[in-house]
Amino acid sequence: MSIRLYVGNLPREDVERQELQATFGEEIEGLSVKIMKDPKTGKCRGFAFVTVPTDELADRLIEKCNGQTFMDSPLKIERAKPRSSKSEDATDGDSAETSTVAAPKKRSSKKPRGGQGKGGAKVVTEAGPVQPDPRWAGELAKLKEMLAAQTTNS
Repeated sequence: MSIRLYVGNLPREDVERQELQATFGEEIEGLSVKIMKDPKTGKCRGFAFVTVPTDELADRLIEKCNGQTFMDSPLKIERAKPRSSKSEDATDGDSAETSTVAAPKKRSSKKPRGGQGKGGAKVVTEAGPVQPDPRWAGELAKLKEMLAAQTTNS
């Protein structure tokens, strides 16, 4: 069974897979390195994952390489935690708590909800009657009087 290791504290610049793999040793068979990169810039996001074939090899790499300097940054290496569900999303992509790259949330082009439009008036319905916007209360009272007078005349 293969073991996945989290490698954190990588520099946020161009990091080549071969360079990072050389840090762990060229002689290790079955070692794979995946550097997490920003899709827009192509630069490293600050962490990577290394997969090794055995528990013993994982423990040796953690002991040997944790804290080792790579491109002027001390590496932080530990066993990757299993992927979390959406309800348990971690907040920081660079922390060791996260073992996966969360897809960025899509931004909606819709207007904000909650009754606020271009006018800025927000109507909140509660158990009681709806209160008019105080800026228009006087005008609303006049309109109500005109409507009441019009219905009594008919």
